[in-house]
Amino acid sequence: MLELLNNPISTCSQKVRLTLFEKGLEFTDTRIDFRAKEHLTPEYLALNPDGVVPTLLHDGQPVLDSSVIMEYLDEVFPEVPLSPPTPLGRAKMRKWLRFIEEVPTAAIRIPSFNQVFIRHRRDLSEAELASDTEKRTLRRTFYQEMGRHGFSEARLDESLERLRETVARMDAALADNRWLTGEALTLADFCVVPTIDRMRDLGLSGLWDEQQNFTRWWAAIEARPAFARTYAQGTRVSDIYQDLKETA
Repeated sequence: MLELLNNPISTCSQKVRLTLFEKGLEFTDTRIDFRAKEHLTPEYLALNPDGVVPTLLHDGQPVLDSSVIMEYLDEVFPEVPLSPPTPLGRAKMRKWLRFIEEVPTAAIRIPSFNQVFIRHRRDLSEAELASDTEKRTLRRTFYQEMGRHGFSEARLDESLERLRETVARMDAALADNRWLTGEALTLADFCVVPTIDRMRDLGLSGLWDEQQNFTRWWAAIEARPAFARTYAQGTRVSDIYQDLKETA
């Protein structure tokens, strides 16, 4: 039995949901409420000491880290393969996975928190702010830097440059390939999808206006049934924070 402990607007949760839906796997969809800080409760931390989502439970055994979960699912349920068949192909896919995790996945957090999630910290007292920050097991330093008012313009500019570089690198790779690693859709494609969708949701789609290969790839991603199932109503930040619709 598969159970996914996740939050619908979490980009890391979304890439696992994309994988589950693409592979046609049945799973129990257990929602973790960020506002209630359910991801920081002793019960959840006993499963995932990082205090982040998602967590996959397979027959009760936890599997952690979204990219690890994606690879785990592809290994355990190979009937709909999302990894290349050759060692060299898998190496190329994993290189993309590492790049996506280190560059765009980290970069999108800065505009996400500056435009959206910082609003929940602005009215906290100093004691409440310190307590909220201290609870963040894996990302305590991130929350300390963010503080009450968000990240600096320099940090935001750096993040946007990393996102711009990601789109450019993808566009170049897609000049000769249908998907990131070749003619077959892989985990690498799904790994980056939530970052791109969040960019669009935050009004950053202008970063790929001139990237024709990238635009073709994105249209193909949007056409997949797994995409529609992952991005149902209520799964984007603009579904919750209506003011974002003015920029998206």
